[in-house]
Amino acid sequence: MSNTSSNEYFRDVVRREFDRRSVLKGIGAAALTVAGSGVLSAQAQDAAHAGVPAGPPPAPGANTPEGLRFEAVAPNTKDAVVVPSGYTSQVVVRWGDPVVPGAPEWKLDRQTPETAAVQFGFNPDFAALLPLDESENRYLFVCNHEYTTPQQMLPGYDPENPTEDEVRIEWASHGLSVLEVQGNDRDGSLTPVMGPYNRRITATTPFTLTGPAAGSDLLRTGKDPRGSTVLGTLGNCAGGVTPWGTILSGEENVDQYFAGGGQVSGDEAKERYKRYGMEDSETVRHWERFDRRFDLSLEPHEAHRFNYVIEINPWDPSSTPVKHTAMGRFKHEAATIHVADDGRIVAYSGDDSRFEYIYKFVSSRRIVEGGSRWAIAENMKALDEGTLYVASFEGNSEDFTEGRLPEDGAFDGHGAWHKLATSNPDGSVTSHIPGMTGEEVLVFTRIAGDKAGATKMDRPEDIQTSPTTGKVYAALTNNSYRGAGRPGKHDAPTAEYAPIKENKNGLVLEMDDDHTGTVFSWNLLLVCGDPQAAETYFGGFDKNSVSPISCPDNVAFDPHGNLWISTDGNALESNDGLFGVSLEGPTRGLTKQFLTVPNGAETCGPIVQGRRVLVNVQHPGEDDTATVESSSSHWPDGGSSLARPATVVAWKRDNSPIGL
Repeated sequence: MSNTSSNEYFRDVVRREFDRRSVLKGIGAAALTVAGSGVLSAQAQDAAHAGVPAGPPPAPGANTPEGLRFEAVAPNTKDAVVVPSGYTSQVVVRWGDPVVPGAPEWKLDRQTPETAAVQFGFNPDFAALLPLDESENRYLFVCNHEYTTPQQMLPGYDPENPTEDEVRIEWASHGLSVLEVQGNDRDGSLTPVMGPYNRRITATTPFTLTGPAAGSDLLRTGKDPRGSTVLGTLGNCAGGVTPWGTILSGEENVDQYFAGGGQVSGDEAKERYKRYGMEDSETVRHWERFDRRFDLSLEPHEAHRFNYVIEINPWDPSSTPVKHTAMGRFKHEAATIHVADDGRIVAYSGDDSRFEYIYKFVSSRRIVEGGSRWAIAENMKALDEGTLYVASFEGNSEDFTEGRLPEDGAFDGHGAWHKLATSNPDGSVTSHIPGMTGEEVLVFTRIAGDKAGATKMDRPEDIQTSPTTGKVYAALTNNSYRGAGRPGKHDAPTAEYAPIKENKNGLVLEMDDDHTGTVFSWNLLLVCGDPQAAETYFGGFDKNSVSPISCPDNVAFDPHGNLWISTDGNALESNDGLFGVSLEGPTRGLTKQFLTVPNGAETCGPIVQGRRVLVNVQHPGEDDTATVESSSSHWPDGGSSLARPATVVAWKRDNSPIGL
């Protein structure tokens, strides 16, 4: 946790707002929890029901919205992908499967850096499925690979003494895969095809830096004195498909790859690395032993070239991917695009760490229609020109001036977007933060957010705009270190209204944003957890008729406008899963579990189409002790086989539309 600023914390806004309402309504703290405040007292929390609730999961009803008419999957701990009755699933591609034509089949004891660079990488996260040549049955499947777990990949791996070949296998297993896949008219299965678009991007693939920070002294290194070309991408988490057909991906937890931040020269440089969590003299991976760029005491600017939004053109296998400096540098969980009514391009992104911020980028250019090479190139430039903002949140205190609760009983508020930097058409950048240059704002965006007074959030992860309503939905996964006495906060809440000690299960935030403007309103759609626990809230829907959900991570939308949420780190004694949520009308807040993933796995990259649902099953079997030789999961091949991260597709056995 690297944010020690005194900026306000979002859950303090929540607590304060309900304190006001309790006074005005003359009600006690226990009643407040029913409204979904998430400010249950510590004593009440301890007494609340824990674990997976008993009883059958909610079944489809006559009033269930289209897209959600399936029998919800019950919480479970099976080492399998579990789908609803009447559905089936199949692995599309798994770690080590060939991607590039001519790539060999994967063998555990024959891994090399060369073979890994042409096979499907480790730990897939974001996924996209792009129609190929207007065919309903041929697609480009694009997937990123967030990180590697070498002890679960390499037999006999010694974490204190990795070999150079083992490290280079890790480098080759990061990045992205582009893979053609073939469907059919009989079912929802997808089969990999060795086509001309297939490509692997790794931790050593050249990237071009774009935007005003490119060429800055802050981005120049010994091997790249111009500050324009970076080798590779790391820590890719969620992403997005642009309207012009390219792929965005957010570089997230890159601090794990860089050593020596605490040994660089100068107090200011040390503080900058501290703010980005890069202080250790060595990393657990020990990559710095084999490439000096991962040792910041030797190459102090190398880490400044990561933590950006990257963009690749999957339609041109020879194209050089880019890193957009104008969109800021932080742990980008994603960057999803919304095109405003005036044609400007808006990209939302969360900084996925405890007490970090929510950002948006608004282009000054308008979108160019069409899918020509020229249109793609022009639209990619749009992400290099515009204004970067950070968000602050307030409660609707004006609701209480007349001493009454809002009619809808919801917990909500308003917020503001604060300008950080404007990237200009001439390649210059204007800072809106006193004491920081424009280049400094783009490279040290977290520090700029601190100075702007942004609101600290509970691990803001994936953020998506509804294609039907334009509302913005953000997953706030959890925060296991919140509560009184947290760094940077000196208030001591009273016992009556003390916040819960930990936000173990997360929140889903709904924002009604003036996309190109500076104001928004917000409310809590979900306060996640066990529906039987008093502090949980499901948009006002009957909590006896919802699935328990914990630790929301990625969000997506189906063709009917329902929100779909994948989870990471379920705190309810069940495996992670994928959930559909109704957003409008009398069923708003109805939450139903569609699938669960195997032991130790995280659910990533959901794609929900008319007749298919795809998820990435990341890190099956992962825990503190898992190795190639010992694991809690043997999915997907079963028996005593090694667990392998993979992509799964699910469909209805009669091949009819999902959820109907």
